[in-house]
Amino acid sequence: MARLDPYVGYNFSVELDGVTRAGFRECSGLESSQNATEYREGTDKNLGVRKLPGLNTQSDITLSRGITNDSKLWEWRQKAMKGAVERHDISITLLDDVGNPSSLHASGRAARRVVEESRETIAQALNCRPGEVVFTSGGTESDNLALKGLFWSRRAQDPRRTRILSTAVEHHAVLDPLHWLAEHEGADVELLPVDSLGRLDLQALRASLERDPGSVALVSVMWANNEVGTVQPLAEVVELAHAHDVPVHTDAVQAVGQVPVDFAASGVDALTLTAHKVGGPYGVGALVVRRDLDVTPQLHGGGQERDIRSGTIDTPAIAGFAAAVEIAVREQPRHAARVAALRDALVARVQQVVPDARVNGDPDPGLAHRLPGNAHLTFPGCEGDSLLMLLDARGIACSTGSACSAGVPQPSHVLLAMGCDSQAARHSLRFTLGHTSLPADVDAVVEAIGPAVERARAVRAR
Repeated sequence: MARLDPYVGYNFSVELDGVTRAGFRECSGLESSQNATEYREGTDKNLGVRKLPGLNTQSDITLSRGITNDSKLWEWRQKAMKGAVERHDISITLLDDVGNPSSLHASGRAARRVVEESRETIAQALNCRPGEVVFTSGGTESDNLALKGLFWSRRAQDPRRTRILSTAVEHHAVLDPLHWLAEHEGADVELLPVDSLGRLDLQALRASLERDPGSVALVSVMWANNEVGTVQPLAEVVELAHAHDVPVHTDAVQAVGQVPVDFAASGVDALTLTAHKVGGPYGVGALVVRRDLDVTPQLHGGGQERDIRSGTIDTPAIAGFAAAVEIAVREQPRHAARVAALRDALVARVQQVVPDARVNGDPDPGLAHRLPGNAHLTFPGCEGDSLLMLLDARGIACSTGSACSAGVPQPSHVLLAMGCDSQAARHSLRFTLGHTSLPADVDAVVEAIGPAVERARAVRAR
């Protein structure tokens, strides 16, 4: 019998074994002999689906409509979810009835309460003030808001401030807005070099700042790289930039829930995160930005979110976002230890099967150096795209670069910036391990990688 996969959703609550869990209102419409009531044998009626009158965002990641027939995987995921929710009385409950949180009527006030409690939850998890959390539609919007908003504000305060310092290995959600600012707003964008591990050259940053500090509008350096997993030296970046009163933005989309992320302790002035990277809903994220930092809005309208980001607030998505962040941050040490062990086993065993496979990024597995679930490998003599498709045919999902640039026939800009030649950059794959990854997944990759590499090399040699 198919079973519901315990991830994102937020419409109904389901009470089982004394624990109230949230689920989709539409779950009973799934194709199943028992109307998808697979948390236990029975029907919708004896699942105990019920409405709750209150809203409590001190909550948990909830059920999704995904289905799996793998009983072992189901049991593991069910255990993981139960362990996450057993310390909460209520998950996200019925959100069908909430109104516009900008409205003054009762349902609007109820929605506003959910939004503000969610803001407080995220602030507590990231060690920032609730008023510093600005909700957006996700990481891309947050990066655009930070880069454009800070550039415009800083330049308006002093027309000399036209330079933006960043790195050559940023995600395209940072690089593309920077290119746009250069083309349309006269920004002087400097993409600073990185070393062979993908880590920013701090001496290059120092030199660029000291050359003309009064002309620098902002510095933007990602917390951790999305392709090779290298963690950047943010503390040193902040120290160098703040010595010249230059604000620092960081894209922490890959970092939250994977490594310790503390906004206040980091010293950064603006931080990007998104919900779906921590198991929350798609289409919602936040820019954490100091209240005393002036940010020019990109959207104008109702004045929501400190008048920085106008638009009707998506209450259900924000509630799911807050729940996901709370759990991801709380479980981060255990999660990191578990997936790092899987990652290390994967790399060691793949290199046993393919001895000339090389690891990209920082070889130090510590959380101060590399994301715990990231394994980025180069397979000489193999076209990455060919190897990807051969593994995909075996049910193994991997990537040749950032998922947002997948399908574009060009080598990874990250690997090129790290000094790889174009050919070597095309021979690389990224494997990412997450909450649902199991030792059996590592076994599957190890079993498939040898024949896949052999076949990919044979095709290329023709």
